[in-house]
Amino acid sequence: MADALLDVEGLSKRFKGVVASDKVQFDVPEGELHAIIGPNGAGKTTLIGQLAGEITPDEGRICFAGLDITVLPTYRRSALGLARSFQITSLFPDFTALDNVALAVQAHAGHSFRLWRPARGERELREPARAALARVGLDTRAEILASRLSHGEHRQLEFAMALATKPRMLLLDEPMAGLGPEESRRMLALLHELKGVLTILLVEHDMETVFSLADRITVLVEGRVVASGAPQKIRANAEVQRAYLGEQEAVSAV
Repeated sequence: MADALLDVEGLSKRFKGVVASDKVQFDVPEGELHAIIGPNGAGKTTLIGQLAGEITPDEGRICFAGLDITVLPTYRRSALGLARSFQITSLFPDFTALDNVALAVQAHAGHSFRLWRPARGERELREPARAALARVGLDTRAEILASRLSHGEHRQLEFAMALATKPRMLLLDEPMAGLGPEESRRMLALLHELKGVLTILLVEHDMETVFSLADRITVLVEGRVVASGAPQKIRANAEVQRAYLGEQEAVSAV
């Protein structure tokens, strides 16, 4: 697609004979919220890892903003505006929420972490960090140590760290996982707020969240794309119903 911000062409990855990605192909236009769904073992985590630069594909191509990023390292992709959130927590537990986000700002700007202590007072780090915390609803928790935040607040903090890098596109890996009812409501409200403002690729098991948010959905089964399109088209797809949603659930959800 000519105007796609992200364009994935024929992406394949094998692990000791197991096909994790099988010629995966889809695109994400700028401003779209595109969801990736599929049963356990469908290859979603491997796909996100390849897009983020953590896993090198065996075949295929990944283009972002018109550039071939297939073999670029993660930090180069981040510099181009591709940010991943909600992977294994990489927070600094003995730093405050504000410190964690300021570190993300500092790292994205290319400054050395060895200069962090004197940099703690720098406005160019603290102000965008505070703005990112406010955007995710953690402004009142800015001075709290990360180790004292709840699981849901950790998710919000990771989100703030991603937003602080001013990305063009967010890769979100199961943002609703492990959240309680109130935390889920806050996260869903945040995703609705960001929809259309940022381009988002969302991997999520919560089908209510997916169908309430997604502009388009791509379905993976055993590493291959079995369907891609608008939510209503996906609900009506017989192969998707059999492979993932379950025919009765899919029909009742329409």
